[in-house]
Amino acid sequence: MDSLQRPRAASLSRFSIQIAALFVSFIPVLAGAQQPTNSDSANSVGAAPANLPAVQTPEQAAISAATGTATANTPKPAESDSAPVVKLGPGDVLEVSVYNVPELASKARISNAGDIYLPLIDYVHVEGLTQEEAQTLIEKRLADGGFVRNPHVTIYVDEAASQGVTVIGEVQRPGIYPDVADHRLYEIISEAGGFNSAASRKIAILRRNQTEPVRVELPRNLADDPSGNVEIVPGDTITVPRAPIVYIVGDVGRPSGLLVDNGTLTVLQALALAGGTNHTAKLSKARLIRKGPNGMTETPIQIKKMLEAKVPDQTLQADDILFIPVSGARVLAGRSFDAAMTAATTVGIYTIPH
Repeated sequence: MDSLQRPRAASLSRFSIQIAALFVSFIPVLAGAQQPTNSDSANSVGAAPANLPAVQTPEQAAISAATGTATANTPKPAESDSAPVVKLGPGDVLEVSVYNVPELASKARISNAGDIYLPLIDYVHVEGLTQEEAQTLIEKRLADGGFVRNPHVTIYVDEAASQGVTVIGEVQRPGIYPDVADHRLYEIISEAGGFNSAASRKIAILRRNQTEPVRVELPRNLADDPSGNVEIVPGDTITVPRAPIVYIVGDVGRPSGLLVDNGTLTVLQALALAGGTNHTAKLSKARLIRKGPNGMTETPIQIKKMLEAKVPDQTLQADDILFIPVSGARVLAGRSFDAAMTAATTVGIYTIPH
């Protein structure tokens, strides 16, 4: 029995040695497969790029999101250019305070030259600077002059006139409106008290860094078309021009100033809108007073022949004055002009329906 087991044990021993030798021979192959060379990794299909960001743990991701920081391998997001940078400008009112030095607190308006006057350090040019840049500049001036050791300056913009919207022209309250964040044209016009009776609805909006204004044509009733309610941004200047007006005065039913903002108006149309002529009117002495390059001119108008279609109706221009005298009254040479001009200053202004 013992003689039979010895050959079997020897056979098992040789088999174990062969298996061990085979395993040892495969170790370099496995190591090479796990650690490829740089050239192999660069050329191998499906190899991971070397510039991939490091994997963050959930805790790291939460901290980065809360603090706005990123790891060295995390690509930084592109900075947004949409957020406007607010800079100080002439007309802005600033409240300047120095921490723990109440004696240096002051309130000043930036001059047209872009300067503010502050105690101890005299005039400081702050136009074109942000609040943070202006604070740093004032801190440096205080420190360099030896007035305050390690100063901490805070600037509060009490009135941002340079960032407001300017409304000029035919509105009730022209001026600068500083608080215009997320406002639109109709709201700004409302803040300015609305349009005057002679206001045109052809609005021009001049924007900074733009040579051509934005032109908006509004309806007489703003509620009819909200498409003209465009966005207004700080720094805009809204111009509301005076609408073209044609005056018809004298012996007519309703002496008037007629707004001609959209379209044209003829002599006979103006007469109709003014209630026609009275039975005492002297049509043969009607006059058209017009402002030209050489001053005011006075021209006879053949209204009777226009009514009989013997002569064509005449188109009126902005600021024309159509004067119809009273029959039987003596109209001296040159006096019709004075009478018409005087009457034109007292008439009511009416909008022509379209």
